[in-house]
Amino acid sequence: MAVRTIKLIKLLLEEIETEQDQCFIELLQDERKGVQKLIASWRKQKQLQQQDQQLFSYMSAYEKALRSQGITLIAGVDEVGRGPLAGPVVAAAVILPGNFYLAGLNDSKKLSEAKREAFFSIIQEQALAIGIGVISAEEIDEINVYEATKKAMIEAIGSLSISPQHLLIDAMKLPLPIAQTSIIKGDAKSISISAASVVAKVTRDRMMKELGLRYPQYGFEKHAGYGTKEHLAAIEHHGILPEHRKSFAPIKHMV
Repeated sequence: MAVRTIKLIKLLLEEIETEQDQCFIELLQDERKGVQKLIASWRKQKQLQQQDQQLFSYMSAYEKALRSQGITLIAGVDEVGRGPLAGPVVAAAVILPGNFYLAGLNDSKKLSEAKREAFFSIIQEQALAIGIGVISAEEIDEINVYEATKKAMIEAIGSLSISPQHLLIDAMKLPLPIAQTSIIKGDAKSISISAASVVAKVTRDRMMKELGLRYPQYGFEKHAGYGTKEHLAAIEHHGILPEHRKSFAPIKHMV
């Protein structure tokens, strides 16, 4: 039998799903270092895929339990931007289809910017509905950031094109006549909330990058309004903007 080239073996491994595959068993007998390296890489990739599947299954438990009761329109709800000194609080509500699968989906804070952007596009393409709520810095100062968070979430749910039957919310109860489950650290425990966290994070980050273009001396595109050393220095040198939260320290002491 002709010896397979490394290039051909690489292509073959891309088609093999299990170690019980007869072709894989044959490749194990090939003692060439290049082949054994490819096999080791294949095994690592399969292990990572299995871990992703296990995580996704774990994060689908709330959704599965609701669907077993005939509840299919489940909205995950999350927010971003409670802590920054500038910019809005942004919330997102996302209703995913029952067959949704996205390997690696997790709390947006655990994902790289590139991964968040890629996932954002996939969620936009596949979600049944997405709603966004935005509360400005001025309104945050008027009603406080906790109330602003609730208001942003309610706006996000209200802007959904489909009415949800149940809400899965990250650590919050909302005064709405919709059945809901509040989940502590829900963005790491529910795929629907995780999807909402990605949408909210990417949406707000894009808004802060636009703010960075308007006020290049503040560096909003880098710190997204959080109280970094660079941001605090910019406030000292250039002053307070309308987009700054006047009720947040240290800004409230400068007003």
